[in-house]
Amino acid sequence: MEQYLQLVINGLVVGSIYSLVALGFVIIYKATKVVNFAQGELVMVGAYICFSLTVQFHIPFFWSFLLTLGFSVLLGLCIERLALRPLIGESGISVIMVTIGLSSVLRSLVQLVWGHDLQVYPQVLPTDPVFIAGLPVAPVYIAALALSALLFAVFTLFFKYSRLGIAMRATAHDQQAAQSMGISVKNIFALSWCIAAVVSSIGGLILGNINGIDPHLGHLGLAVFPAVILGGLDSLLGAAVGGLLIGVIENVCDGLAVNLFGLGGFKEVAAFVVLVIILMIRPYGLFGTEEIERV
Repeated sequence: MEQYLQLVINGLVVGSIYSLVALGFVIIYKATKVVNFAQGELVMVGAYICFSLTVQFHIPFFWSFLLTLGFSVLLGLCIERLALRPLIGESGISVIMVTIGLSSVLRSLVQLVWGHDLQVYPQVLPTDPVFIAGLPVAPVYIAALALSALLFAVFTLFFKYSRLGIAMRATAHDQQAAQSMGISVKNIFALSWCIAAVVSSIGGLILGNINGIDPHLGHLGLAVFPAVILGGLDSLLGAAVGGLLIGVIENVCDGLAVNLFGLGGFKEVAAFVVLVIILMIRPYGLFGTEEIERV
């Protein structure tokens, strides 16, 4: 029983990181109706930038963290201005293909600059475990959960009560109507990409402190996609719940497969089994709106 409780805790930690990456998907989709297939690469680039500042330039981690967030804002602005803005008014498939191409470009650049080897972050938090219900939990895991919860609370309030958040929701609902009301759709698009890049970078930093980083980190976007579909492409709450559920399902199913059948590697399959089931039963997700089309 303790083993499964540990798997649930590990799943919640992984799921909280999935939720952050899913949040990036949702923010861009809510504002632009675009599914960004380069989301995992934004995670990877943020993680490498912070690693480089901390290890290669010997900048304290706290300042590296802030500089990485600033870099993510600039990266989001550049992507939106150079790659996405020229496609306003084009078909959705054209925009999706650009995000797929962008993911290849970012992955190639990272491999060119930092190589293919696993890179390990210096120890930032204490290593002594904290005991919760008698089970040892690493402080970095607790920090990951707390940071994810804080960001979701901030963005939920932002979209519900701030003028910018309401403008982003209005733009996602009807771009022409929003523009007729004086909302700058181009600025809303740029803001959504900046926020998505920032939350993805934070997810990358957390993962880097737990597992280290390598270019395969870019594949995280594909791994998170079942969480986005499960929660609903246009729902912040769905991103949070979907990420946590997929994280727990992956870990528990993998533990069951090993204990009952001696099969390893079921973790990579479980999320996509859930994805197929959700698409068959409820394609708009647990909290998404019904008019969303299948992608």
